[in-house]
Amino acid sequence: MTEQTLDDVTVLTVKGMTCASCQIHVQHALEAVPGVASASVNLMAHTAQVTSTSPLDTNALITAVRNSGYDAALPAPAGASHSAHDHDSMETPHLGLRTLVALLAGALAMLLSMPLMMSSITSSDPLLHALANALAPLMPSILMDLPAQPIRWILCALALATMLFAAPEIYTAAWRAARHRSTNMNTTVALGTIAAFASSFAATIAPAIFTRHGLASDVYYEAVIFILAFLLAGRWLEARARARATSALRGFAKLESSDARLLTLAPDSADYSNAPETLLPLSAIEPNDLIRVLPGDRIPLDGLILHGRSSIDESMLTGEPLPVTRSIGDKVSGGTLNLDGPLVLRATAVGATSTLAQMQRLLSQAQSSRAPMQRLADRASAIFVPTVLALAALTFAVWAIVENTNGHHEGFARALSIAIAVLIIACPCAMGLAVPAAITVSLGRAAQSGLLIKGGEALERLATVDTIALDKTGTLTEGRPHIAAFVLARTATFPAETLLTYAAAAERLSTHPLAQAVVAYYENPVISTEAQRSGETPVFRPERHEPPLSIEDLITLPGTGLTATIAGHKLALGNAALLTSAPPPELLAPSNLANSTPLYLLLNNIPQAVFFATDELRLTAPAAIAQLNTLHAHPVLLTGDIAASAAPIAQAAGITDIQSHLLPAEKLAAIRTLQTAGHSVAMVGDGINDAAALAQADAGLAMASGSDLAREAGDILLLHHDLRLIPLSIQIARRTTHIMRQNLGWAVVYNLIGIPLAAGVLYPHFHILLSPILASAAMALSSVSVLANSLRLRRLPKPLATNHSLSAIH
Repeated sequence: MTEQTLDDVTVLTVKGMTCASCQIHVQHALEAVPGVASASVNLMAHTAQVTSTSPLDTNALITAVRNSGYDAALPAPAGASHSAHDHDSMETPHLGLRTLVALLAGALAMLLSMPLMMSSITSSDPLLHALANALAPLMPSILMDLPAQPIRWILCALALATMLFAAPEIYTAAWRAARHRSTNMNTTVALGTIAAFASSFAATIAPAIFTRHGLASDVYYEAVIFILAFLLAGRWLEARARARATSALRGFAKLESSDARLLTLAPDSADYSNAPETLLPLSAIEPNDLIRVLPGDRIPLDGLILHGRSSIDESMLTGEPLPVTRSIGDKVSGGTLNLDGPLVLRATAVGATSTLAQMQRLLSQAQSSRAPMQRLADRASAIFVPTVLALAALTFAVWAIVENTNGHHEGFARALSIAIAVLIIACPCAMGLAVPAAITVSLGRAAQSGLLIKGGEALERLATVDTIALDKTGTLTEGRPHIAAFVLARTATFPAETLLTYAAAAERLSTHPLAQAVVAYYENPVISTEAQRSGETPVFRPERHEPPLSIEDLITLPGTGLTATIAGHKLALGNAALLTSAPPPELLAPSNLANSTPLYLLLNNIPQAVFFATDELRLTAPAAIAQLNTLHAHPVLLTGDIAASAAPIAQAAGITDIQSHLLPAEKLAAIRTLQTAGHSVAMVGDGINDAAALAQADAGLAMASGSDLAREAGDILLLHHDLRLIPLSIQIARRTTHIMRQNLGWAVVYNLIGIPLAAGVLYPHFHILLSPILASAAMALSSVSVLANSLRLRRLPKPLATNHSLSAIH
């Protein structure tokens, strides 16, 4: 797993990219800017993500993109995804209209070309010649009797109008690339159609010259029109597929509210019901403002509930299918839906710091990341167009020689048609989209299910995992332990009340679940010490208000506990690693608490008491472990808890491989040992205490616990605590890498077969030539097929068959 860094990231929207070669040119231009550590260009979303170790001048980045022949701009403040998607939505209807006009022009040109084709003994385009023969009996005689020269001029006008008005961006993009000494897919299409148009125009203005030299004065205007029409149709279909592929990111954007109800409350007043409210734009809201959210409203920002109780639908943000009840003191996230009760919130995070904005940003960055599998496609795309140009020139030369030597005087019509077919059929787009399309769809669908995967590289590594190491507290268990008993040692030198006070004062400074359990136990009005063991009636105490204790030199010992100086005494609280010898018999767990976790309390190195903490296994743990076994991903429990506490939890979950009483460094060593043995290991932990193990693992899955998602450790964040997300993430990763390999395989095979076919390798034996029009249709459909294959990832994998029946993840 890659470690988290604090590099500066700049996102730009890029305009004018049409293929993988464009993407490579923009990426190289950005990487050449001083201070840029890396650049990743997303052909799917038309964005560029630039990483640097210090802030960059965005004008320098934009200038670099423009100097490479493309255009760039900063994204809209609402998020980088908006501009790209809005641009696509505005462009698609216009593109569809131009496609329709080009197809109609092609059909008209086909009809007008009938007399020319029937009067020609041979045709350089086998498809058009076959269509002419098939349709000729159906044509009215008045059309077939039209003179040739006027028809040529009409066809010339149709072709020129299509080139200039239906598909002008192809030629402007090719010209920009040529000015900057680069090539792209537009270069091959522009050269092919311009060559066909120029040859046809020459035959139109001077047919006698062709006849005088024994050359056929054929024209290819209808081929030019159909080539452009099919190319535009392919781009229109591709734009629609892109919109579907990036729908998850747009879905998160739709969760944003545009305004909020600001409450105006007098100081020290708690009369929330009668407080006046003002509807303001969300941008005007600041942290600590009071916000009212009515039933049916979408919660506009992250906040803390001060008043009210309601059911909250968090499915659109975390994938959790059932509404959850939230009340005073609970946190809520922007983008979720308030169902049945009015709430008053104190704003805790607004704008770019909100959970929803972070998810959008992380998902956008993850979809822009480069997967290792993409590197081969990038290297091929960088040299693809120059190679195709050379092959087309070679094809023309070979066919020109063959057609005009050894007694043959066929002219150059067939050579030109075949060279055009080579230029048109070659498609770097399919190769460039093969990996990004699959990653974009997969990561978006995963996010909708409650999995935030931080990039294509993490996805590829997760797909190879065969061993899953899991932490216990907060991962397999609910992470909300409670103190079941507090027992004094016979040699205790302090009363129970004093020890409880000292322990709670120290643990208040810790965020560990066990620390919170100690504090909650202390704050409970029931004192339950040895009475819990002896069966005596618990003692109720009144609420007290002790002055705060002075705590000094507090040190957290990861995997062990903490130490501090309190009221002049050296306090230690944690597991048995703090003891210098075996605990006294009275501090051993009774039979009814044999599965509990002991927390020993020492003052001045003398054992004083022990807390026995218990935690509950998550309901989804057994089903998740069963599914992991079905996926041949061996589960291993790595825990700092004692074996007596870990074994029952592992047994209930279905885990047989247990390593207990591990410090964080020992967890790290355990993962390294598994990796040395040849296993690909994923670690599942809480993202804080297990950060080192998560970093060492081949893939790290963290239970998202904080508000700063970008700083959470782990390649994959589980946005809610359904452990079945773990096997689901592996299924998604494996399906995605399978689709990526399919896409790359299709892109490679398409070009390896298509280019030789277009070059006429079958002609000597089978007299089969590929029409430039068929080549155009194949080229258009190649990238569409890759996108369509990737869109299959929008469907979640089928649930794995196990003996555990729980509702499916949505």
